[in-house]
Amino acid sequence: MAKYIVQGGNKLEGEIRLKGAKNSVLPIIAATILNEGESVIHNVPNISDVKVMIDILNHIGCYVKSEGDTLIIDTRNVNSSEIPESFVRKMRSSIIFLGAMVSRFGNTKISYPGGCEIGPRPIDLHLKSLSQMGVNIEEAHGYIKCKRQKNKACEITLDFPSVGATENAMLAAVKTNGVTRIYNPAKEPEIIDLANFLNSMGANIKGAGNSCIEIYGVDKLHDVEYRIIPDRIAIGTYLVAGAITKGRIIIDDIIPSHINSIVSKLRETGCEIEYINNKVQLIAPKTIQSIDVIKTLPHPGFPTDMQAQMMALMTLANGACIINENIFENRFKHCEELIRMGANINVNGKLAVIRGVDKLMGAKVKSSDLRGGAALVLAGLAAEGHTEIDSIYHIERGYEAMEKVLTSLGANIIRA
Repeated sequence: MAKYIVQGGNKLEGEIRLKGAKNSVLPIIAATILNEGESVIHNVPNISDVKVMIDILNHIGCYVKSEGDTLIIDTRNVNSSEIPESFVRKMRSSIIFLGAMVSRFGNTKISYPGGCEIGPRPIDLHLKSLSQMGVNIEEAHGYIKCKRQKNKACEITLDFPSVGATENAMLAAVKTNGVTRIYNPAKEPEIIDLANFLNSMGANIKGAGNSCIEIYGVDKLHDVEYRIIPDRIAIGTYLVAGAITKGRIIIDDIIPSHINSIVSKLRETGCEIEYINNKVQLIAPKTIQSIDVIKTLPHPGFPTDMQAQMMALMTLANGACIINENIFENRFKHCEELIRMGANINVNGKLAVIRGVDKLMGAKVKSSDLRGGAALVLAGLAAEGHTEIDSIYHIERGYEAMEKVLTSLGANIIRA
């Protein structure tokens, strides 16, 4: 099993350009099923989650060709609406095929999803939304069977602004008769990106990013060419890498409004951050100042996907920080590993108190989820000595060649 070996102490400096957003490309790949034709998608990251999505498409009869960071997907010859358990258990995001399959075929069979160990993430909101659209749902023996009884529009009010439930409802409603309205939807940039992609292939969706999304059903979609938005979480992660190593980095191809909540917190630590055209530059201070409180919230609040990385930074800050995790109840598994490296962290339920220490020490640690694994890499960059991070397959689900990106900035890191 692959691992990262990091020799800490190098200041990161330089300019990088990252690929498209993981959390955009996955639902967009699922959405290609809807047009029954060809979709050309640019700026696709070469990550393992994308590879699983491609494997699923191949399995159900699609033609998929990869050319650099471009995917060419032809879905006209899809011959199955069943997603095998072997794929779904690798990646929770494959549940996004539910809405697309129901929309195209009127039925699907899919096993319960797997993914990162960050606590229960029930899909009841997904199923409730589909049920309101006239889909009959049976759950048995670890599988979900969906069959559309009526092709009806409806009004859906989500109890929580779930990203996945919003996406599945959007996909299922694209070809529904009438107007479907989703109240209290997720407002993340990736939701807007999915809506823009669907509209580019002929859908009629209004209000993405607002408190109500309206989907006006259409009869037919057409071929599409589209570019994925920048990955705000990857951008945030590398900004923290610059901060924790007291470096200076520039990231090209960014959308400022997508990273404002991250940049705001980094500025509180004393980092100088400025936007230059479509770039962002971070200059780290000599001493990282602690942030009193970080609360993870649905967009436009501080993203849960950046909580672990900010915690790594706070381990070396001057003072104490309280992190309140409001999205996933079990997203503090990386704390034990950071403590192995000398961090001072106390966890009580949804709260973690981090008191900054003078230094971290390299150690053998293990990644238990995607963002927690990234946090361990960041800690290793700043630690004395060398750090070994095992189970990096979690990290490679969402970061393309992290070791190469960091090496280009001056880090001493290898994948072994």
